[in-house]
Parts: sequence; C-alpha cells; structure tokens
Amino acid sequence: MSVFKKLLDYLLSVVYAIYFGLLLLVYHVLQAAAFHGFGRPAHKKVVDYMNASITFGWLLTGTTVRFRQTTPLPTDRPIIFVANHQSMFDIPPIIWFLRAHTPTFVSKIELAHGTPAVSYNLRKSGAALIDRKDSKQAITEISRLGKLIQEQNLSAVIFPEGTRSPSGQMRPFVTGGVSVLLKRAPKALVVPIAIRGTGAFTPKGLFPLTSFSRLSWVALPPIEPTGQSVEEIVRQAESAIASELSHSLAEAK
Repeated sequence: MSVFKKLLDYLLSVVYAIYFGLLLLVYHVLQAAAFHGFGRPAHKKVVDYMNASITFGWLLTGTTVRFRQTTPLPTDRPIIFVANHQSMFDIPPIIWFLRAHTPTFVSKIELAHGTPAVSYNLRKSGAALIDRKDSKQAITEISRLGKLIQEQNLSAVIFPEGTRSPSGQMRPFVTGGVSVLLKRAPKALVVPIAIRGTGAFTPKGLFPLTSFSRLSWVALPPIEPTGQSVEEIVRQAESAIASELSHSLAEAK
C-alpha cells in the first residue's frame, strides 16, 4: 500500500468517524423520543433510517455498497437469516435493505450497553442478547426471539460462525442457535446471506477504514426446512454462502 493511500485512509476515516459519532448521538435521542412518544412502530422507522444513514455514509470513504436479493421473500411467515460475519458493519445494510421483514439480531450481551443508539436499539428491538459464558441464558434468549418471530411473522438474524472472521475466511457454522430458533419458529424459512468485503473495510475496527472498498450483500435462495434436519439446513446455508463468496471473488479479479 502506498503512503498516499494510507494517508487517504486515515483522512477519510477521520471524516467518517466524526459523521458516525454525530449520527449515533442524534439517532439515540430520536429513538428514545420515538419509542416513548409513539411506540415500537415509530422506533423501528427511526432505526431503519439510522442504518440507512450508516450504510450510505460509507460513500464518504469512497466505498460502494451493493445489495442483491435473488428471489422475493414472503412477509406472511417468519424468516431466519443466516449470514457469515466479518465486521460490525455487516449489520446496517441487513436492517435497511431487508426492513420489510424487521430483522432482529442474535447478539452478544456486551453490546447492549456502551454504544449510543446501537445499544439502545438492541435493548428495545427484542434482540436476543446472549451471554456466551452462560449457555442456559443464551438458549433462553434465542428461544424467546424464535417465539417472537413465529407469533409476529418477523425475522431473526444469526451469525452461525459464532464470532467475526475479519479475514473473510469463513469459520465452520455451528447449528445450536439455528436449532433453537427453528424449534420455536417451525414455520420459518431459512435464508442465507453472503457478505463480502466488510472485514477488509474494517481491518482494525472503526479506525482506520480502508477507503474505496467494495462491499456486497446477497440474499440467496431460501431453504425450506420441512423434512430436513437442522444439520442439513445449516450445511446447505454454509455451502450456499461459501459458493457465492467464491463466485464474487472470482468476478472481482
């Protein structure tokens, strides 16, 4: 990497960090006002636009965002989105582009505090906030989320790798969380999402970002769980995501 590109990365990262920090503070206030003044539907609208603002703010770094949905998805049944995980920035485009399905996340409990707007949303959205050191608590939380999406035809988002893989090299998917969700939401459709580029965009977290990155999200064809074991479903999702990532990498070269 040239010295000029490094300097550009730092400069544009400063610009985005200022934008991002101000955005979180403003949307924290807006979320609280919407939730307490007008209820959950108004809060969801604010969260949707917050995540759109985060996503399209990446243009400040010269970064492009591409979202593609390979097939229409129903809104009259619950959905479990299964995605690979590289960065905290995997999340905003899922919330924005799939907002018709009200994506609700399985997240580590530490994120429920400490980050303006983001932590507030996790606490108010019904997210499954799991303690990875307490398997009983984690199962209870994921089970609650499964019941929620089953009853209200919403969607859950889970990262079966269990943690971020910044290198973009996928870790093996584990079945536990998906199994609990499907047990409580037996009508759910499983939809894999292939995410590319976010790990390279945020190699050291928020600072510095890698300017002029190309990021993509692809919602792949759904998997109908009926008549299949959880292991088969998760392996299909893992294979579909890996195949899409390999294909998109080949296209990029």
